[in-house]
Amino acid sequence: MSILIKPIITEKATTDSELNNCYSFQVNTKANKVEIKKAVEAAYGVSVEKVRTINVRPDRRTRHTKTGIQVGKTNAVKKAIVQLAEGESIDLYTNM
Repeated sequence: MSILIKPIITEKATTDSELNNCYSFQVNTKANKVEIKKAVEAAYGVSVEKVRTINVRPDRRTRHTKTGIQVGKTNAVKKAIVQLAEGESIDLYTNM
């Protein structure tokens, strides 16, 4: 089971990483805070102080088309905001 799926690179997440030393990741929905902390420390070689998680609900959409009503939804995801120890950082742009 892969715990870290991908880093979240948005304007808000980038500002948070520069000012507060917090990095955002999309993680497996069944992962807990302890597993996320160990996965980040193993993958990036940093020490993690705090982990906060967010469960994002799926968006439901209804479309009216010629053939009738189409109902769909997006997938539910889990985000983790990881705060690193003072003086440590993660360079997310090296593997691009």
